[in-house]
Amino acid sequence: MTLAAATNEHLANISNTLIYSAMAVYTLAFFAYILEWLFGSRSKAGRTAAARTADARGAKAPAVTVRRNGGTAVLERPEVVVRSAAGARDVPDGPGAHGGDEQGDLYGRIAVSLTVLAFAVELAGVIARAASVERAPWGNMYEFNITFSTVAVGVYLALLALRKNVRWLGLFLTTTVLLDLGLAVTVLYTASDQLVPALHSYWLYIHVSTAIFCGAVFYVGAVATILYLFKDGYETKLAGGGTPGRFANSVLDRLPSAASLDKFSYRVNAAVFPLWTFTIIAGAIWAGDAWGRYWGWDPKETWSFITWVAYAGYLHARATAGWKGRKAAYLALIAFGCWLFNYYGVNIFVSGKHSYAGV
Repeated sequence: MTLAAATNEHLANISNTLIYSAMAVYTLAFFAYILEWLFGSRSKAGRTAAARTADARGAKAPAVTVRRNGGTAVLERPEVVVRSAAGARDVPDGPGAHGGDEQGDLYGRIAVSLTVLAFAVELAGVIARAASVERAPWGNMYEFNITFSTVAVGVYLALLALRKNVRWLGLFLTTTVLLDLGLAVTVLYTASDQLVPALHSYWLYIHVSTAIFCGAVFYVGAVATILYLFKDGYETKLAGGGTPGRFANSVLDRLPSAASLDKFSYRVNAAVFPLWTFTIIAGAIWAGDAWGRYWGWDPKETWSFITWVAYAGYLHARATAGWKGRKAAYLALIAFGCWLFNYYGVNIFVSGKHSYAGV
């Protein structure tokens, strides 16, 4: 039986149609998320920012009136500054993308519903791709991309199902998913085909699937880290008596506080780091079976290890008192940049043993 005969072209075409259909639904979800931000109450966010600015500029609290022995004394209420355990500003979370407005919340719910539909359609496309060749659907960069974006959306929806306040992630998620799928169907597209013999192993299911899941969670952590940097700068400006622009008041004030975003990104990165460690170990075991050696400093192996070191450095920095906040956030972004280069750069620009799977 030839390789061509082993491919079900009908299922492959169905998979392509489903992926394009998912892109269409993601586009609708993208616009719904935009409407959530646009029609959500912006006045509430503006009032909140104005109140914080006034407090930061030293606005005095109301005086306290005390009556004693028929006389009256006026005392100034002492200023109380509350700090979190980590030393961050004690700032409450914002209302969310909807801004506390019913109309904005309605658009947000529609956006989530469309995201669920798009996820289901894309997942069906990934399954059809796998069925067309009767193997795992991550044998090349195109398949890796469509599976990665599916898992990333799945992580987002799982967090929502756990009643986590992460709907603010929706707009950023659908934007990058559309870019990822656009790149997949244009530049990275590879016709459905069988794999070379070295990839016919149960380790393909274990090693690559965990790598995809880790990347999806690292991505969620990276988005939260970027938003943390913006929100921290916004809060710092308010605390210093500055007046942020209208865009900052409308958008950044709706997000969770900088402390919440920082904690969220740290937790997701810390939670998935052991699985990334297992991914590297599983790859080494597979290399031993396929190539007769566990480690050969292949470019993919090297950059996987560099990514591991970068995230280990970030987690270690977070456990060190002097490396919290923005410094640690920069380390987290550097680590995710290493993962991205390992994902795209090594496969496209560097030649190695992992290149035989094709772009």
